[in-house]
Amino acid sequence: MNISPLNSSAISMINTAQQKSADAAQVIAKLPMQNNEVGSSEFNSGDIIKPVLSLKEAELENSAAVKLLQADRETLGSLLDVKA
Repeated sequence: MNISPLNSSAISMINTAQQKSADAAQVIAKLPMQNNEVGSSEFNSGDIIKPVLSLKEAELENSAAVKLLQADRETLGSLLDVKA
């Protein structure tokens, strides 16, 4: 079974989104905690904005990749229906 270029692109997008979310999660995990929690008083709320946005971006990329896979599946189904 051949992987279509659309499937290949979608899989690449999913892998990129997974790596992006893992990187962002690691950055968030290393941030110091707020004063009212156990941890450092060095917490700067601005430090968390970029990794949280990266998580959201990864979510959107993953959703787009799933839509590509669904579209490819529907297209293949339509082609099979026409050929049958």
